[in-house]
Amino acid sequence: MNKKFIIFILLLVGLVWVYINKIKGYHMCKISTLSDVVKLFPKSPNQIEDYANECMKIIEAEVKKIINIPDNKRTFENTALALDKIGSYYTPVYSAIYALEVLSPDQNLREKAHETILKLSNFMVDHVSNNIELYKAFKAYAQKNGAGEDLDEIKLYFIKETMDDFKRSGLDLPEDKLKQVKELIKELAALSLAFEANIAQSKCKILVTKQELAGLQEDFINALQKEGDKFVLGCDYPTYFAVIDNCKVESTRKNMYIAFHNRAYPENIEVLEKIIKKRDELAKLIGFKNYNSMVIDSQMAKTPENVYTFLSSLLEKATNKAKKEVKKFMADLPESVKLESGKLKPWDSRFLKEYYKKKYLNLDAQEVAKYFPMENTIAQLLDIYQQFLSIKFKEVSLRGKFWHEDVKLIEVYNNCDVLLGYLLLDLYPRPNKFSHAAHMTIVPATFYYKDSKKYICPSVSVVMANFPKATQNCPALLKFNDVETFFHEFGHALHAILGSTELSSFSGTTVKRDFVEMPSQMLENWLKDKEILQKVSKHYLTGQPLPENIIDTIIKTEQFDSGDSVLRQIFFSRLSLAFFANGAYKDTQRIAKDLHKEIIDHVSWSDNNHMQASFGHLTDYGPSYYGYLWSNVFAKDLFSEINKKGLLNPEIGQKYINQVIGLGGSKDPNQILVDFLSRKPNQEAYFKSLGFVD
Repeated sequence: MNKKFIIFILLLVGLVWVYINKIKGYHMCKISTLSDVVKLFPKSPNQIEDYANECMKIIEAEVKKIINIPDNKRTFENTALALDKIGSYYTPVYSAIYALEVLSPDQNLREKAHETILKLSNFMVDHVSNNIELYKAFKAYAQKNGAGEDLDEIKLYFIKETMDDFKRSGLDLPEDKLKQVKELIKELAALSLAFEANIAQSKCKILVTKQELAGLQEDFINALQKEGDKFVLGCDYPTYFAVIDNCKVESTRKNMYIAFHNRAYPENIEVLEKIIKKRDELAKLIGFKNYNSMVIDSQMAKTPENVYTFLSSLLEKATNKAKKEVKKFMADLPESVKLESGKLKPWDSRFLKEYYKKKYLNLDAQEVAKYFPMENTIAQLLDIYQQFLSIKFKEVSLRGKFWHEDVKLIEVYNNCDVLLGYLLLDLYPRPNKFSHAAHMTIVPATFYYKDSKKYICPSVSVVMANFPKATQNCPALLKFNDVETFFHEFGHALHAILGSTELSSFSGTTVKRDFVEMPSQMLENWLKDKEILQKVSKHYLTGQPLPENIIDTIIKTEQFDSGDSVLRQIFFSRLSLAFFANGAYKDTQRIAKDLHKEIIDHVSWSDNNHMQASFGHLTDYGPSYYGYLWSNVFAKDLFSEINKKGLLNPEIGQKYINQVIGLGGSKDPNQILVDFLSRKPNQEAYFKSLGFVD
């Protein structure tokens, strides 16, 4: 045989082997080196396009392979697992490109990412999620061979959840209606991306004089940009909260409030109205009463009625607590706060609370921030995780290798020095960046077995935030709320890394939407412990931890305005539910105004408030925003049990990994809670923590 021909055949076999393992098996992990992490994120518009095209080409081939298997030859491995593996390849490509859209400072890259995300989304609708032939193949397996295979509980759960997802995507509909469903899903993907992009690209700002910044610290003022002789106040979160909490000039607070609550207005009102209409059409086409019913059907709550009952159970208690709080706050109004028909103006509410804390609790958020220089605070917070969860962090110097020089990379190892994953931190605000704080999984955490040995495939996650940057005279300082925010988002990242599963569809935070906030909310409670606060705090000048009296006050502030805080969350929850209840046409401004009056009546409504235009959770969470309150009940319950064993106790930490976050979405969260608590969860710890009980 010709020698060149033999070499050609060997090369071909090698390429086929690489191809198969790249997409089919978990015998080759997506990430094996630091350079693989860097390569995840395309550096040019052309690379984005090539990345996406390669992904679609491979997925199309894999889908055809699944469909072409004779029904009597179907197994979990060649049908169910093959479908799961398609997702494990798609997720890193989609997520990496989406990360560039919301984080990259390069406009050309953002625009290409936006265009490509739509292309990928539409491709997946046609070829995977709404592919009738793929559904028939999976259904044939589930109803025939799958019913006879000896499968464990996780695989059976995967089959059930996948079948339910297919049905909720309209795959049981006649061909003409399924076509309509596909078009609606594609249109909604485009609208959602536009809604998010409009928020991120908002240029809102106000211009003020030095006198109009009274109450703000000099370092903050000196760090502001100027236009002529006036200072520029942008609508990023650090600037907004600094002004609304501390500025003594009412006109500045008012103008800042109006600017912030009109981000992406008016353009996003029209986008939101289209989203509402099309989601209503979609739900009814698939056979649900409304979009709320369609979404919540797959959640822990199961029905909108259960959610409303839950919110009602909180409303009376929160209202009673809020009335007492507001009466106390209003008893001593600062000079720049004047009531309006007996109510607080919306731009005065936070300022009044801060004024009360400073005067009566001797708690000044700006002074407390001096005890939380970012570098030390994050190092200490990571050390808490290391002790409790028996993991190790190692920062790697790859400055400038990602989309911005601020991005840091951290490696995460278990106590046997096995690499679990990589964390990218992007923590400072800049123009066109995602304006809130969030976590995003890029590469899911998975494992595989080979020769009876378990191998971990490292995950990749991004934690993004908008914390204050260092000024000329002092380092970056975190307000206590910022510390809580970091702890929260990092909690999502740990869930993503430690929730390593054999099926990528269940990896990490891929859990029920109304359960996903539980692990991160649970970890926030560490910051209500005296010893923990002493550990993580260190004055940037003196090096001293927070004084005990301030720590005691911080711990007490969990109940300081808990009534009003819960009412705000109920408002946002009810608002998202109202937008997606029965009916294709909604007056979003009227709904927001009426709900505000019903729920937060002690604060007046401003007709200049169009907050729904920048309510980013409306696209991803939709009607599931209630999950923040819902999951916090469970978070408090779990924390109460963990606290009995010790907040740095690795034994209870390991139990928490093994029975909760380590399972990802491979088990019904209702059962996860019962297994960990050895009882049904209840609201006792939640109500007690908020001061809702006598």
